[in-house]
Amino acid sequence: MKNILFRVKDMNKSFGITRANHNVSMEIRKGEVHGLIGENGSGKSTLISMISGMAEKDSGEMFIGDTPYEPSSPVTALESRIGTVVQELGLVDGLSVAANIFLGRMDRFKKLNIIDNGALYNEVESIYKKWNLPRINPRILAGSLTVEQKKIVELTRALSIDPELLILDEITAALSYNTRKILFDIMDKLKASNKSILIVTHDLEELLHLSDEITILRDGKKVTTKRVEDLTESSLKQLMVGRDIEGDYYRADSTDDFSSEVVLKLNNISDGENFTDVTLELHKGEIVGLCGLSDAGIHEVAEAVFGVRPLVAGDITLTKGNRKIHTDSMAMAYGMGYVPKDRDRQALMVSDSIENNVALSMLDELKGPFGFISPAKITGVGKKVIKDYKVVAIDEKVALASLSGGNRQKVNLGRWLLQHKDILILDSPTRGVDVGVKAYIYDIMKQLKKKGVSILLISDELPEVIGLSDTVYVFKNSKIEKKFRRSEGLTEEKIIEVML
Repeated sequence: MKNILFRVKDMNKSFGITRANHNVSMEIRKGEVHGLIGENGSGKSTLISMISGMAEKDSGEMFIGDTPYEPSSPVTALESRIGTVVQELGLVDGLSVAANIFLGRMDRFKKLNIIDNGALYNEVESIYKKWNLPRINPRILAGSLTVEQKKIVELTRALSIDPELLILDEITAALSYNTRKILFDIMDKLKASNKSILIVTHDLEELLHLSDEITILRDGKKVTTKRVEDLTESSLKQLMVGRDIEGDYYRADSTDDFSSEVVLKLNNISDGENFTDVTLELHKGEIVGLCGLSDAGIHEVAEAVFGVRPLVAGDITLTKGNRKIHTDSMAMAYGMGYVPKDRDRQALMVSDSIENNVALSMLDELKGPFGFISPAKITGVGKKVIKDYKVVAIDEKVALASLSGGNRQKVNLGRWLLQHKDILILDSPTRGVDVGVKAYIYDIMKQLKKKGVSILLISDELPEVIGLSDTVYVFKNSKIEKKFRRSEGLTEEKIIEVML
């Protein structure tokens, strides 16, 4: 027991009739990376929310060493030197970066009951420097940040306490290649100081590489805990889902297989800040992948193509009818759908129902003869998304907030698929989803390609880009640096060499 930093014993948590955690026990040793994995809805995030003080347990015990641990809030967890980066974005958009980092802990910066902003900003800068974190201006509002920048701020907050236990819930899925390397260096530094890390990731290769020990959850219960040397990707999959998952997620072919018909052209587009002089073509039935480092501009290009980011130069043209895209309403009207990286803030209304989220993207199709929206049709499309895309939900009336990340993404993607769009822009489509949902989304993409649907795939996951794309554009310094074809025998090494 002397080497145990943290343990949970017989933890239970229910939400109504749903039993999220059932007698879950786990031990985390000093100086180790402990992996936690399971399908979406297996209870991982619920367990983490109780450890980090964001949710109250129904029963069970927690200990730091031999000392009982009963967090009443995230602040008390931080005071106990347990820092957490949650899966969903956890910042207050209307507050500054610095205020978010020290939210609930601002008293130390008060002088005569007034916040000394100079001291606050200096402290944030010192944390960046200590952990070699990318610098984000501590004065700006959190709402202006990208998904990756928000994750860096959350990581900064967790590291600000010099944590004994650092909990990382699906952080790597939001980070680009270069920022991940910084995170891994931080993890090595903590381990060397005999500190511990609890990491959740759906990237099985990454989990096996980073972890010393892995606990597997299924349906809210602990299946087992094993040393990493006793596991493989195949055995992890089997333990997660209770059955063997055979085959590869990605395309089996190695050829560029698409029509000669061009459906979309980007002609020297620039937004004046994030990308410049981007020119490319998307063919019918083609999957075009965009990849690059954190400041390369690939996610902003996706926004521009769908008309939600204005251009200062160039144009985006749908060749059918020679239509220029300037707004998202034009993009939707002309057969385009968009799944953004930050689905909960840019795409979905998480507090609203499945049916209303689906209906929002297809209001014109749901209007009756006098222009009124038909409630029966709204219910119908909600039911259809649940049925056709295997969404695990009680019915179409439930709020998206009650669904796992994988099921939210099925709704997000399914609402466009119901409309049979010709072009889909998919930005990080498998971020925060489990191995089963990931395979399901990849299968849908392959089926769409065969039907002639064109896909623009933007991803920080190089295996994803390589495994699915016909053509890959590698961005560097806000421009296209190089173009690869699938038939060239793409490898991560080739792409990373260009990116760096």
